[in-house]
Amino acid sequence: MFPDFKQQIITTKSVKINCKTGGSGPPLLLLHGYPQTHVIWHKIAPHLAQDFTVIVTDLRGYGDSSKPPGKLDHVNYSKRVMAMDQVEVMSQLGYDQFYLVGHDRGARVAHRLVLDRPTKVQKIALLDILPTSTMYAQVDRYFWEAYYHWFFLIQPSPLPEKLIDNNAEYFLRNYLTKWSEDISVFTPEAIGEYIRHFRDPATIHSTCEDYRAAATIDLEDDQRDLAKKIHCPLLVLWSKKSLIGEKYNILSTWWGKASNVRGWGLNCGHFLPEEAPEETYHALREFFLN
Repeated sequence: MFPDFKQQIITTKSVKINCKTGGSGPPLLLLHGYPQTHVIWHKIAPHLAQDFTVIVTDLRGYGDSSKPPGKLDHVNYSKRVMAMDQVEVMSQLGYDQFYLVGHDRGARVAHRLVLDRPTKVQKIALLDILPTSTMYAQVDRYFWEAYYHWFFLIQPSPLPEKLIDNNAEYFLRNYLTKWSEDISVFTPEAIGEYIRHFRDPATIHSTCEDYRAAATIDLEDDQRDLAKKIHCPLLVLWSKKSLIGEKYNILSTWWGKASNVRGWGLNCGHFLPEEAPEETYHALREFFLN
């Protein structure tokens, strides 16, 4: 799915991160979301590699990256810690500065990365998210019906882990179906990779920890950094058919968090890189090249 990309495992101070690199040009790091892996980029990464050195990774806890056990304070899966993994990966690859794209949970990691290490990121694109603190501050019936998993996955271990592990493939397929416009957009190869990893109890646990961290230590970090803004150029893309696309003024919200924002909605479901690959590719290419 990633022709001419080189696969390697990069050892950071605390974990091993699965990584693929391809192409030439300015470095561009792509971060995936839940419940997927770097494979979400397979439709657009080879095209981006014509203009950039593209780096796709599995976040800690996902795919073929390390899955350390959770702690009581969930710090192992705080977005600050997950972001530092990616900074170390890029440093070991020889990149002190880079372009950054994140989708879903990867976008939350990217948001934290650019706040903590602003000199590292030259431009950033965030796909189909609003800030975590903004979302939790506006919980209502529509939110918890659409984002029920935010509240299910944060329940104390091992409740959600055991329930998901009872039929992990069903849970994953149900999630992909609910959040996409058409399940057929996911290729058999991609689905196979998502299922292969999501059947692993360690993946189920670590991804629950990702959400537990979001509701605890990440919120605390966000509250301390409410005055911080993203100062590099920010591109925001979102699904017009998602809850945030229908309910929130996305650009206005991000203007409150950044000083240089552009963006628009796409006519697809949540998984932009797989559901609207051409539109997503062209938007990213134009943003980072100009």
